[in-house]
Amino acid sequence: MAEEQPPPDQIKLIHKLNLFKIKGRDKHHRKILRIIGKNFPAKSLTVDLLKKYLEVKIFPKLERPFVVVYVHTDVQKSENFPGISVLGSVYDAIPMTVKQYLEAVYFVHPDLQSRIFLATFGRLIFTGGLYAKLRFVSRLAYLWEHVKRNEIEIPEFVYDHDEDLEYRPMMDYGIESDHARVYGAPAVDSSVATYSMRCIS
Repeated sequence: MAEEQPPPDQIKLIHKLNLFKIKGRDKHHRKILRIIGKNFPAKSLTVDLLKKYLEVKIFPKLERPFVVVYVHTDVQKSENFPGISVLGSVYDAIPMTVKQYLEAVYFVHPDLQSRIFLATFGRLIFTGGLYAKLRFVSRLAYLWEHVKRNEIEIPEFVYDHDEDLEYRPMMDYGIESDHARVYGAPAVDSSVATYSMRCIS
């Protein structure tokens, strides 16, 4: 029996949004699945369609060790965040043959709320050891410790936000905001000094 394909118009929409992209390798030569949270059409993309798209278009390409770089920059709950329960449902739908190859999840620019929620409920929602693979990355400088910069495409708005955090550090704690953005919490995974990466190759 032929595998059911997502509707062509929805496939085009997801491709156009550049939500998922498999390209490049990290410093341990593992494939990179990049996810841009801001591009997620939470109001128009159902969880069933998302799971079918991943099943048909993404999972077959992840048959060897890989990492996920999830970019949370500018994600807002009302616009482009599907909800923790949806993410948990999608994770549960990932085949074991794929889960066994997932070795790390780099969560770029986490906001304070997501840190608190995941610290409280992450182990309950994400079974199978995913929470232990989660790495909060509050600055791109810390991401480059694990991923070569030329191996992954990062949108310009992410660099802009990174520089905002450098010069306005209180935004890390959600105390100071700018244009209703959602900002990252302070990193705990690196001791590297914060500095602008825009001019470093």
